Amino acid sequence: MKKETLMPIVKADEWLLPVNKDIKERYERFKYRFDEITANYGSLSKFADAYNYLGIHYNKKEKVFTYREWAPNAYEIFLFGDFNDWNRTSHPLTKIENGIWEIKLPYHDYKKRFVHNSKIKVLVHAANGWHERLPAYINRVGQDPGSANFSGLIWLPESFDWESDSFDPRTIENPIIYEAHVGMAVEDLRVGTYTEFADNILPRIKNAGYNTVQLMAIAEHPYYGSFGYHVANYFAVTSRSGTPEELKYLIKKAHQLGLAVIMDIVHSHTVKNINEGIAEFDGTVTQYFHEGGRGDHPDWDSKLFNYGKIEILQFLLSNVKYWIKEFHFDGFRFDGVSSMLYFHHGNGVAFDSPEKYFRDGVEYDAITYLQLANNLLHTLKKGAISIAEDVSGMPGISTPVSHGGLGFDYRLAMGIPDFWIRILKETDDSVWNPEHMFYEMLNRKWNVGTVAYAESHDQALVGDKTIAFRLMDKEMYYSMAKDTPNLAVDRGIALHKLIRLFTITLGGNAYLNFMGNEFGHPEWIDFPREGNNYSHFYARRQWSLCDNQELKYHYFADFDKKMIEIVKEYKILNADYPKFLKYDDWHKTIAFERAGLVFVFNWHVNLSPYDYSIPISESGAYEIVLNSDVPELGGFNRIHVWQTYHSLEENGQNVIKLYIPNRTVLVLKKVS
Repeated sequence: MKKETLMPIVKADEWLLPVNKDIKERYERFKYRFDEITANYGSLSKFADAYNYLGIHYNKKEKVFTYREWAPNAYEIFLFGDFNDWNRTSHPLTKIENGIWEIKLPYHDYKKRFVHNSKIKVLVHAANGWHERLPAYINRVGQDPGSANFSGLIWLPESFDWESDSFDPRTIENPIIYEAHVGMAVEDLRVGTYTEFADNILPRIKNAGYNTVQLMAIAEHPYYGSFGYHVANYFAVTSRSGTPEELKYLIKKAHQLGLAVIMDIVHSHTVKNINEGIAEFDGTVTQYFHEGGRGDHPDWDSKLFNYGKIEILQFLLSNVKYWIKEFHFDGFRFDGVSSMLYFHHGNGVAFDSPEKYFRDGVEYDAITYLQLANNLLHTLKKGAISIAEDVSGMPGISTPVSHGGLGFDYRLAMGIPDFWIRILKETDDSVWNPEHMFYEMLNRKWNVGTVAYAESHDQALVGDKTIAFRLMDKEMYYSMAKDTPNLAVDRGIALHKLIRLFTITLGGNAYLNFMGNEFGHPEWIDFPREGNNYSHFYARRQWSLCDNQELKYHYFADFDKKMIEIVKEYKILNADYPKFLKYDDWHKTIAFERAGLVFVFNWHVNLSPYDYSIPISESGAYEIVLNSDVPELGGFNRIHVWQTYHSLEENGQNVIKLYIPNRTVLVLKKVS
C-alpha cells in the first residue's frame, strides 16, 4: 500500500496528521483553479485586468469612450447623466458576449459633454424591475448634495506622477503598524482629508517610530458609521476625504518617509444596497452572491460573495490588482477572514480538533480565493504585506500555498487584546498572574507570522473602552494635568506602559496600534449617527492633548516611541524564543531574556523589592536601556538609571541584584 505523502505543514505539525488528505485536497483545488485561469487568460495577473476592461474608460487609439458592464441576466441597460441631460433611455448598451454589455461614445461627438467629474448613472431593467444603479467598476462616486443618494462620476484625470516613487516594501523587515482612519484623523468636528493626513499625520507616525500605515475605510461605503466595513463601490476611493489623486499623494508621501502603506480590504461581504452597491445588479440575487441563507451574513446585515464563480473571482482579484497597481499600496489587511473560511463564520465554535478546522463547515471556495489573492499580491509586488484578520487560528494561514497554507504573511493575534480586556474587566491587577500572562502572549506557533497588539479600533468603539479609558475612566476628565496628583491616573499610566511593552516583546513578529491609543486617547469612537445627533465629537483625534506638555498624555506617547526604538534597535520582533528567567508570585515579578536583553516586569500593586535577584545567562556588567519609572515617561524616578549592575554568583547561578519598583519594567543589556 502506497504511503500517503505528507504536506509540508503536516510534516511541521503532527497534530495535523488526521487532516493531511484535506490539506492536500485544498491545495489541489487551488492548483486546479490557478491552472484553469492561466490556461484561459495567460496568467493570474492578466485575469485580474478586468478593471481595465469593464467600467468607464477612454481609448486614445480608437478615440472613443467605452462603458462595459457584466450583467448576464439584465433585460436592458441604459447609460445616462449630465452628458445627455439625464435622458434615461436615449443611450442603451448592447449585449456583446459572456453577459457583458457595452456602449461606445465617439470622442468627437462627446468630448464636451462626457467630461471629467460629470455625473452618470445606469438604468437597469431586469427581473427585479427598473433601478437606477452605479457601475460595478466605477472608480469615483459622489454623494448628491442634501440627500443620502450617490451618483457615479466620470473620472478621467491627468495621469499621476509616480516616477519618483521608488519605495520597496522589502525594506520593512518587521511591520510596526499604525492603524489609521483618515476621516477621523483631524481634531475639528468634521471629516479629515487625504492631504491633511499626508501633511499633518504621516510625519507624526514617522516620528513615533512606526514603519507601516494601515488605512481603514478607503473603498467607498454609503454609511460613514460602518468604519468602512460595509463597502458598496470596490473600485472607488471614498469621496468623503478627497479625490483618488489626493489618496495617491498620501501614499507617495508615506513612501518618501520610508513608510509602507497597506489597505484594510473588505472582500468578506458587501452591502445589500441596491442604489449604491452591486446587489441584484442584473436582477438576480445570484449574480454576485449565493442564494438563500448562504448568501446572507447573520450578524453583519450584508451579502456574501459566491467565491466559486469565475466572474466573482475576477471581480475580487481585479480589485486586488487595482489597489496595488493604480495606488501603489504595499499590501492588505484582509478583513473578516474567519467569516470567509466557514459557513458558520466561526461563531460559537471551539476549534479543538483538526477536523473542525479542515472539514466542519469549511467554505472551500473562499479558501481558494484567498490563496489566489495572496499568490497574485506577492506576484505583483515583491515584499508586499498580507495580513489575515482571523480569530479561528486556522493552521497554515500564514504558510505558503505550496506548503498547504493560505499564503498570508501574518495573522492578527486577536486573542491578545481579548485577553487584556478580559482581565482588565474581570479582575483587579492585584491578583494578576504574570506567569500566566507571559505564556498567554506566547500562545501561538512560533513559525507563524503574527501581528501582536494590545488593542485596535475594535476595542475603542462605542460600547467598549480603550485600555487607557478602562484603566482611568472618569479621572481622565479631571486629573490629566501634571499639577493634579491622582492615584488612578498614576496606576493607568504605569500599567498602560507595561501592557504595551509586554505585548510587543512577546506577542508576535509584527505589532499594531490604533491611531491615538499610543497616547491614551480618551473615551471611545462613535461616528455621526441619528443616536448622537450626527456629532463628530467622538469621531476625531485630539492631537492637542498629546502635544500639550502640561498634560500627562505625552507620557504615553513618549514611552511608546522609546519602546519602539528599543524594539527596532535590538531587532526584538525577529529574535529567538524568549528564555524564561524567573517568576515570583508574591512580588508579581517576571523576568525573561530576548534579543540579548533582560526584561524585568514588576506588576505588583505596592511591593517594590530591593536587592532583588534576577538570574541571567551570562556573567558580566549590565546597564538599563529602558526604565518605565523615569519622570519624563510619567514615572517616579525611583531608580538610578546610570547605575551599572555587576553579576554575582548566588546558589550556583549568575544573578544581578536590582531595585524593581512596583508597576515598573526595566530592560537591561550586557555591556561587558
